[in-house]
Amino acid sequence: MPASSTFSSRLSFHQLPQFDTYSGKINIKEQPQPNSGDDKLSATGETVGGDRATVPGTVSGGPHCCQQALDSWRKQFTVTDVNGTLFQVKSKLLSIHDRRFLQDAAGNTLVTLRQKIMTAHRRWEVFRGESTDTKDLLFSAKKSSILQFKTELDVFLGSNTSEDVPDFKVKGTWKERSCTIYLGLSNTIVAQMHRRHTLKTALLEADNFAVTVYPNVDYAFIVALVVVLDEINNDRSGED
Repeated sequence: MPASSTFSSRLSFHQLPQFDTYSGKINIKEQPQPNSGDDKLSATGETVGGDRATVPGTVSGGPHCCQQALDSWRKQFTVTDVNGTLFQVKSKLLSIHDRRFLQDAAGNTLVTLRQKIMTAHRRWEVFRGESTDTKDLLFSAKKSSILQFKTELDVFLGSNTSEDVPDFKVKGTWKERSCTIYLGLSNTIVAQMHRRHTLKTALLEADNFAVTVYPNVDYAFIVALVVVLDEINNDRSGED
């Protein structure tokens, strides 16, 4: 299957946001040093349509391990695979809403992540491109309940206006830096994340994550969810 196919056209049992689908193995790592806010990232694959990048390799059948690399420092993230950078997440904190921008390797903004203010469940909204218009809402995520002992998020696609049933669930323990993403209320796993312990990351007090993304699941969608999860769990000063 071509890597440029959208997720919804490749998955028969559900429709996901119209991100590109990336195939191949990636890693998630936290770095103790920030990247320059204006640096452009080198492309790791062919640019498609001016704002999309493909990553070589397709996996068929069974889950495949994505060694995703998420380099995090003061709201800055980079996501890499063995060939180089796939995404970068940049921040805009000097505004009423905290915002993150998920960019491809060429620096094009794929989605905008925005924290919704004055909400008890710490809701974040994710929009197509640089838009924050309701018509461009891809999905939103919020805590399943106000008081939680373990991480649990409800994820709703933009078309799910009633929000009676979540389209995805995120369950895990953020203290241990692990979570599983499920399709709706089913037991169908979309992706899993756990913390990897190494001497280097222990000395630097940095997180090192391994993320397993199942076949036909959009990497950009999972990365956006991981960023939202990180923000919700690290934001302990706002309304609970």
